[in-house]
Amino acid sequence: MQISLPAALLLAALTVAAAEAPIPLWPGGVPGPKFAPGPEHDTTTAKDNVVAGKPVIRLGNVTEPSLTFYPAPKQNNTGAAVLVFPGGGYSILALDLEGSEICSWLNSIGINAVLLKYRVPQPPGSSRHAAPLQDAQRAMGVVRQHAAEWNLDSKRIGVLGFSAGGHLAALLSNDYAQRSYPPVDPADQLSCRPDFAVLIYPAYLAYSGHRAEAEEGKTLAPEFQVTAQTPATFIVQTEDDPVHVENSLVYYRALKDAKVTAEMHLFSTGGHGYGMRPTVQAVTLWPKLAEAWLRQFLKN
Repeated sequence: MQISLPAALLLAALTVAAAEAPIPLWPGGVPGPKFAPGPEHDTTTAKDNVVAGKPVIRLGNVTEPSLTFYPAPKQNNTGAAVLVFPGGGYSILALDLEGSEICSWLNSIGINAVLLKYRVPQPPGSSRHAAPLQDAQRAMGVVRQHAAEWNLDSKRIGVLGFSAGGHLAALLSNDYAQRSYPPVDPADQLSCRPDFAVLIYPAYLAYSGHRAEAEEGKTLAPEFQVTAQTPATFIVQTEDDPVHVENSLVYYRALKDAKVTAEMHLFSTGGHGYGMRPTVQAVTLWPKLAEAWLRQFLKN
């Protein structure tokens, strides 16, 4: 298959990563009981699907959350930063496909990146997103605490999430007024509201429960309270996504109703879980659209 020039540039971005050493998110240990179903490890097997001809790291049993800073090159560093949330159904983390590869791409367009390795899976009987939201709120505060050290503009720090990570990014975009854990240090006194959000094939945004069938997938999930203070948002999804395009549709409508700046791109085919690895599917060129949106937003 011949790869077009834009696709070739994206492919090149996947191979570049200049990360600093990970730092623990919770120096004194995670809040609440520690759920350890087994040692942290890559759960990928030979039977798992590859994406664009490459395997995917499916990191499981994450009990020690961490942040990894990827500084943008000095020659094109905008000072903006993005906190990246990999997806994985809140069961595993697609750590390269939706994590380190995304950080490298952000660096290539002059944006600093911070990869959050958040806790998965959750203890039986608990909310699937309770611990990840704690990790996300804490992470945003820690990034702002390091803004001067990392040469970041503390007023231009956003989030980017995939699938369950898209759900987490949307949660943080609306659940930032109060921490969901006891404060640990001065980082928890800083705002954890993202300045902008990018959601790629987000999951769980639409309501799915025990309402009338006519309401399934047509209303926003109850954990979201979208307001005029919800940050500007960019969304991508496909109509044939098995996680359902309604997740993007209902969230976009809520943003529109609240008069929040938003841009949504829907593609007919492409499925789910493609990250930014280029294929014949048009949706995998979404990074060029996101780059244009980010450049426009960040210059305002």
